[in-house]
Amino acid sequence: MQQLSLFDRQNLNQITNVSSVPQRSPFRYPGGKTWLVPRIRQWLNSLPNVAQEFIEPFAGGGIVSLTVAFEKLANHVTMVELDDQVAAVWQTILSGDAEWLAEEIIKFEMTDEAVREILSNEPQSLKHKAFQTIVKNRVNRGGILAPGAGMVKQGEKGKGLKSRWYPETLKRRILQIAEIRDRITFIPGDGLEIITQNIHRHNVVFFIDPPYTAAGKKAGHRLYQYAQLNHQNLFQLASQMAGDFLMTYDESQAVKAWANLHRFDWQTVAMKNTHHAKMTELLVGRNLDWLSDRF
Repeated sequence: MQQLSLFDRQNLNQITNVSSVPQRSPFRYPGGKTWLVPRIRQWLNSLPNVAQEFIEPFAGGGIVSLTVAFEKLANHVTMVELDDQVAAVWQTILSGDAEWLAEEIIKFEMTDEAVREILSNEPQSLKHKAFQTIVKNRVNRGGILAPGAGMVKQGEKGKGLKSRWYPETLKRRILQIAEIRDRITFIPGDGLEIITQNIHRHNVVFFIDPPYTAAGKKAGHRLYQYAQLNHQNLFQLASQMAGDFLMTYDESQAVKAWANLHRFDWQTVAMKNTHHAKMTELLVGRNLDWLSDRF
């Protein structure tokens, strides 16, 4: 189903001012979706009933899931992530060790020596792995956790490794997430399996933001440790979902073709990347009539 009457017009060009969106996640995350938060609110508020469960099968930095949980846009949120480093952080925060993690961050002295020691050691436990991951995420260029990622050198204003190290901010975010952990379930595992397990539930909605590896895109393999994904299979699964869903993709003709094949709506939406360059991404869903330039 290529675009209906709503989509006969131009792209939705209003770009989200990300500074107006509450920053909830402890991660700097490649492909983060802070810019999409107002659209998520539009989508979920357009549904006839509040979703019983909101599932994000590729949670990553989790800004969308966290927003839904904090703002009670669904009755419960389930986050799924296969990357064991990212998973360790969410497991630690949501399982009772958030205060320990926050205090480790506060007392850590960010020096080249200390960072290299933390990153070179094998973590003693899940919570130690979570701390190691936070440090790595903050000192690596672009927050990239995949093997081969390099650490920042000069950084902002010549601050080097301390450029993105805001311990008080990280502590606050971690403890705030822990306060609402009863609203969130975290599953360390394969997002496609979780979709399949919940595919026939009418009271579930899915937000699907897969790694950017569709249509031959190479960036995902550099940005994510677990980037391999059968995107055509993902579209096939989406066509079987009893509940609603929203997918976001890097714009490409292949993704548009897959959407048209399954008679999904799609729309290009303006956003800015981490270098503040204006770009467009694709939103794909069963019905995007709720989409508007008025946030």
